[in-house]
Amino acid sequence: MAVAEGDAPPTTQEEYFDVLTKTGQKTGISKPRGDVHRDGDYHRAVHVSIFAESTQELLIQRRADCKDSWAGLWDISSAGHISAGDSSLITARRELQEELGIVLPKDAFEMLFVFLQECVTNDGKFINNEFNDVYLVTTVDPIPLEAFTLQETEVSAVKYISYEDYRSLLAKEDPKYVPCDVNGQYGQLFDIIARRYKENTIDRNLSLQKQLKRYAPVSLCAELTGLTEADREALVLLLMAAAIVDQIFYLQVWYSNPVLREWLKEHADASQLDKLKWMYYVIDKSPWSSLDENEAFLTTADSAIKLLPEATRPVTGWKGLEYKVAFPVLKPPGANFYPPDMDKVEFELWKKSLTEDQKQAATSFFTVIKRQSESSLDSSLYGSTDGSTKHSVTSTHDLYSVPFSQEYNAFLTQAAELLHKAGELASSPSLKRFFHSKADAFLSNDYYDSDIAWMELDSKLDVTIGPYETYEDALFGYKATFEAFIGVRDDKATAQVKLFGDNLQVLEQNLPLDSVYKSKDVISAPIRVIDLIYNAGDVKGPQTAAFNLPNDERIVKDRGTSMVMLKNISEAKFKHILQPIADVCITKEQQELVDFESFFTHTICHECCHGIGPHGITLPDGRKSTVRLELQELHSALEEAKADIVGLWALKFLIDKDLLPKSLLKSMYVSFLAGCFRSVRFGLEEAHGKGQALQFNWLYVEGAFILNPDETFSVDFTKVEGAVETLSRAILTIQEKGDKEAANVLLQKHGILTDPLKVALQKLEKIQVPVDIVPTFPVVDKILEQRQ
Repeated sequence: MAVAEGDAPPTTQEEYFDVLTKTGQKTGISKPRGDVHRDGDYHRAVHVSIFAESTQELLIQRRADCKDSWAGLWDISSAGHISAGDSSLITARRELQEELGIVLPKDAFEMLFVFLQECVTNDGKFINNEFNDVYLVTTVDPIPLEAFTLQETEVSAVKYISYEDYRSLLAKEDPKYVPCDVNGQYGQLFDIIARRYKENTIDRNLSLQKQLKRYAPVSLCAELTGLTEADREALVLLLMAAAIVDQIFYLQVWYSNPVLREWLKEHADASQLDKLKWMYYVIDKSPWSSLDENEAFLTTADSAIKLLPEATRPVTGWKGLEYKVAFPVLKPPGANFYPPDMDKVEFELWKKSLTEDQKQAATSFFTVIKRQSESSLDSSLYGSTDGSTKHSVTSTHDLYSVPFSQEYNAFLTQAAELLHKAGELASSPSLKRFFHSKADAFLSNDYYDSDIAWMELDSKLDVTIGPYETYEDALFGYKATFEAFIGVRDDKATAQVKLFGDNLQVLEQNLPLDSVYKSKDVISAPIRVIDLIYNAGDVKGPQTAAFNLPNDERIVKDRGTSMVMLKNISEAKFKHILQPIADVCITKEQQELVDFESFFTHTICHECCHGIGPHGITLPDGRKSTVRLELQELHSALEEAKADIVGLWALKFLIDKDLLPKSLLKSMYVSFLAGCFRSVRFGLEEAHGKGQALQFNWLYVEGAFILNPDETFSVDFTKVEGAVETLSRAILTIQEKGDKEAANVLLQKHGILTDPLKVALQKLEKIQVPVDIVPTFPVVDKILEQRQ
């Protein structure tokens, strides 16, 4: 395949490249372009291919005769080296503009894959060891050739060619074309296009139907008779605010996600396949399937069409360039919180250059990270910006942080106004305070007071709204997504679970952890049991049955946490999922031990145990830090595992203290075993699924869980208590030491799909037990209908 760029003009200062290791990591060294190719240094470049859907053709360019390699030969649409300090996506956009005169926004570029090109030309004088980021731009129709503005020093001509013909010519090593091993890594480009446009519609229909069947539709009802008339009026405003939170979450997942959503919704009635696409998208809120390790169930071919007349030179009679809004097949680990081409190394190098306050902003729950170069490029190309360039330059690095209050200002201003109005109507003083303080937080980006107000909420109408969980940030686990949970408090059930929150300090002091690490000031956690009326935002895929908030370590230290249990969600999960799992996977002699009381009680204890154990920690070198900051992307899975397994330990402790009935003793372990199979089905890319696999495999290895000859499972009650305690100690110790390496070893060894787990999952697949539920909210539908 071609070298990314040719000779620099004589009057231009020679370009510098970042020198990479053989595995593609930056060395911290940059060298002139000529030296890099003379010495054979590894470096990075971009390749961009433009594909026309209607004709199934790729655009190719003829390299200028003055090029220092492959002069005069036909090559891919555009390519370019990534200069020292530059980013991949910015380079791809800039090269397309400079070489072909095509100006496109970032949502036109689909990152496909990275391949390593190693070759020697010009009698050994030109050594090219190049990591290439391959992008695809998909247009509806071919771009008229007269619409291009060619860079004469780089490109002498362009033409379209069938992608199959192009592949065939390359395979035959036609001398008119830049050589490329299409049977090697670069052949993925042609394979991806072929799969995308030759897919069998019937097979795809069946595949989506199968995916949808994994969710049991559940109608969630809640009794509103306990709400005052004022609270019912506030509820309407709250539902409107939740709808805005929903829009923010779509944007947080990926920058082109909102456009994709509107397109799929608008075209849902076009065919059966389009209807199925929309139905499954509504569950996952993105093109990536939560239950399939985030595998994409849609491609850019399914996406929205945008018309951009100003993208090229105007041509008489042509309305302009229409392109497909792109998204990558592989779910970006940093979601839309970071630049898509930013890696962890770049972030850490930037963070080292910052002051302590700036570091806090960089790793804050409530900021996004952007590129100055992207803002500058958008400004130069389009003459205006979205306002994100109004920031203070904190270093010579390209990255900078933007608070949520600025990034989502248009949404949050509307939501804040609605919450203030709801606060004026609310009958409970604590609910009034919560609404007003959360509205203020949306605009100030300071959530401390509003989170305290949420913890002190004492109202029949129970509300959680704002940015909380960090699961979507798989790169670092720093950034919070917006969510909303609206419910009616179950006063009787809330009174019954008070003992869990009241005993947190006792549990902390008796944790299976070295005493030096135990906190002496754990605060009792209030627990509220509610029936869910409506949820929005980060509620994709498997539904949460409980949550423990806030995650802000400052508040956890000062005030502890508060828990909300969604009882009607738990009841639906037990009825539709856990009970059928137990009937198939648990040995007949222990099936009767699986009951809702044990399931729900452990769920409560799980959430309580998020509030105990290490949070703020002191590292071996004396530095103060937090578990979240030290374990980064591993934190969520390990924290979920901790809450689960320590929750089991805590139940046994409370039973021994006669605070819970001894009838729970065996049933809690067997119900937990059945629950392992439920959670692992969420996928090992999901924090709860990976954490559950870790626990099951540990307990299985320790002999606490047994696989019987008839392929059912049972609990060995003589071994389970000890195994629970040793795993609890292992996880708590890793967290206290902030030992990311040990966390990685533990998850790599046990957080995997082992043969015993496969046995259970295959059995469940055969009888098609649902993996989770998908709720509908008739109460809300009725309220909204009455308002119209």
